[in-house]
Amino acid sequence: MDAISLIVRSIFVDNMIFAYFLGMCSFLAVSRNVKTALGLGIAVTFVLVITVPVNFLLENYVLKAGALSWLGEEYAEVDLSVFSLLIFIAIIASIVQLVEMIIERFSPSLYASLGIFLPLIAVNCSILGGSLFMQQRQFANIGMATAYGFGSGIGWLLAIVGLAAIREKLEYSHVPKPLKGLGITFIVTALMAIGFMSFSGINI
Repeated sequence: MDAISLIVRSIFVDNMIFAYFLGMCSFLAVSRNVKTALGLGIAVTFVLVITVPVNFLLENYVLKAGALSWLGEEYAEVDLSVFSLLIFIAIIASIVQLVEMIIERFSPSLYASLGIFLPLIAVNCSILGGSLFMQQRQFANIGMATAYGFGSGIGWLLAIVGLAAIREKLEYSHVPKPLKGLGITFIVTALMAIGFMSFSGINI
């Protein structure tokens, strides 16, 4: 039940886009149509589901103070936490490279439509943010870390697909000329964020 609550909270209350504004670059750039947005959202979710638990294991069994005590008493005082950010980024870059090769192999059209934003998942703030929030919140086990990564990814996917659907409809709407393009997109994003704020009152 705790894992389910964490997933729901990660999707609606602590949404990476609407609560922390992480990953806004690709969120705004790849939300012109639903198909492309869905592909990127699934890729981001996959990367979060893999990297957050992997970084959880590294944090708890290698990096933080005393994490290497399983090697022997002489390692109990070792603290490698200074390398956390570097290791987290390396893990994320490796997983993103794997995702890029898989998409290029099985869906060339999606690979072409995502363009430069697919490899840029490696520097997507929401991906690194998931691992840093995991480190900050000190989850009890890898299951909770995985649940958090999954919920955060689904929340990001929901946000970008929702915006893409709205932007597709806006193509046929009478938007004032000064607001066309990013102008109306910023307004819609702000309204969606206000809508998601209503979930913060839920007692999960």
